[in-house]
Amino acid sequence: MSTTVPGPDGRPRCRWCAAAPEFFHYHDTEWGFPVDDDRRLFEKLCLEGFQSGLSWRTILAKRENFRAAFHGFDFDRVARFGERDVTRLLQDAGIVRHRGKIEAAIHNAGRAQEMVRREGSLAAFLWRYEPAAAGVAEPQTVSTSAESVALSKELKKLGWKFVGPTTVYAFMQAMGLVNDHAHDCVVRAQVDQARKRFKRP
Repeated sequence: MSTTVPGPDGRPRCRWCAAAPEFFHYHDTEWGFPVDDDRRLFEKLCLEGFQSGLSWRTILAKRENFRAAFHGFDFDRVARFGERDVTRLLQDAGIVRHRGKIEAAIHNAGRAQEMVRREGSLAAFLWRYEPAAAGVAEPQTVSTSAESVALSKELKKLGWKFVGPTTVYAFMQAMGLVNDHAHDCVVRAQVDQARKRFKRP
């Protein structure tokens, strides 16, 4: 089976884009490009947690609602959320109304603050888990890696929730810690170039 499908311009994209029309834009402009912005990194960790048991299409469709509900994933603000905020969020039909996941996002905001105080930034900590090029698996052939297992274990030790190895690997794929675009996907070379220019925190 081919690892790619034709995109809107006829050029090959990763096969998973075929699952929904809106995936092409996300794939072409975000997925796999390296990120060092703490708020975006925190957002993605939260959204991957919310995705647990659901499809990314569901989360992507609700992403702007999540951003509004969680103040743009400003973890300093989210860390101050209390029970009234949990109640508000449980009534918000625009997001995934799951008490455990909502409470985990709020809890993780506090852990993010601790990490920034200790490490200087989330990016400085998370990018330590970028795998060496020689250890990267063939694109889209695994759902975890040694690095995602190690990062998941360390995050859990630091008190983070909803950060299992599969969730963490999906985060690493999306945030550019690995380039998991198919070899013949037209975006793979763009991501390679972006990763070469990227200054590791």
